[in-house]
Amino acid sequence: MSSSFNIPLLLGGMILTGSSNSLWGKFQDMQCVENCADPDYSKRILYEQPVWQTLQMFVGEMLCFLPVLCIRLKSLRRLQPIQLADDDLDHAVKSDASKDMAGWHVFLFWIPAFCDLIATTLMNIGLIYTPVSIYQMTRGALVLFVGVFSVIFLHHRLRLYQWISLLIVVGGVGLVGSSGSLVSEIIEAPTFHSMINHLVDGPSNERQLGVVLVGVSLILFAQVFAAIQFVAEEKIMERYSVTPLVAVGYEGLFGTISIMLCIPILSIPSISKLSPFFDLSRGWHQSVDNSTVLYSGIATAISIAFFNFFGLSVTRHVSATARSLTDTCRTLSIWIISLGLGWEIFLFPASLLQVLGFSLLVYGTVVIHRSILVSH
Repeated sequence: MSSSFNIPLLLGGMILTGSSNSLWGKFQDMQCVENCADPDYSKRILYEQPVWQTLQMFVGEMLCFLPVLCIRLKSLRRLQPIQLADDDLDHAVKSDASKDMAGWHVFLFWIPAFCDLIATTLMNIGLIYTPVSIYQMTRGALVLFVGVFSVIFLHHRLRLYQWISLLIVVGGVGLVGSSGSLVSEIIEAPTFHSMINHLVDGPSNERQLGVVLVGVSLILFAQVFAAIQFVAEEKIMERYSVTPLVAVGYEGLFGTISIMLCIPILSIPSISKLSPFFDLSRGWHQSVDNSTVLYSGIATAISIAFFNFFGLSVTRHVSATARSLTDTCRTLSIWIISLGLGWEIFLFPASLLQVLGFSLLVYGTVVIHRSILVSH
């Protein structure tokens, strides 16, 4: 296939699987895991385990090793040299500047994996403290961080209209978040109230504002690590010849090992008592004893496997900036599906801000993607 045909497929696949991933994660967060039969809703406990959700993400990434192993086994049975076909693994033709990744070089993927671990966990925690609309708005800052880091570390050159397109995208996401706070019905879980009262003291309004600011700060800080992850992946895949499936698998493996190494530390009673986020024993039982949470976790892992494959493919064949822009655009798909499921409401005329925000987001993305496709 020609690159002009491959790129739209990669972008579309990333949006589709990314939307599925986020919707399954949101569905998982809505599940009651303790005291579900209590008629007093304030005593019910929802699933809030950001560390375990990060682990299931890495497990999903490790699933990308399966097709690689299948191809290798086929090659061994035929007693032929191992050849990873371009169509099977969406692997670009080796350039003269690239070389095979072997030996200790595979550990380079521990860098983006560690950044992914920090970013995902911080965003999972921040989402508990903030409304979804503010969460989406804050994540839009990712495109700016990736753009800046690409210029600094990858020596990319962005034209003035490309910078303007990035600002338009961020402005569009900001409008979506602002309008969402006007039309969404925010249902606060009992654990949310208890954590607020435990972590922040003061009058109710000031306490709520303080918690939202903490959540926004966590999500914004997470975008720095997410941008470093994207740029590090592009740098590695420019220098070494490695398929996206193998790259995602290594990141999942190293991320899983990192969390496993943290489990003994997080299991210390003095740490696990700080927050239910770090009570891994309780989180394990909530994850496996509730069939809905368990199956939604499996679905999330599968969607994450495909999402990261498409994401790294976009990074390899296009750029890290294009990947971050496409990741932002899945907000439109998620919003439409959420409206259909009744998770959000459309309220005239406040929701017109949301429509305007999505229009700006799509316009900015189309402008910069058109320039990328022309350059390719």
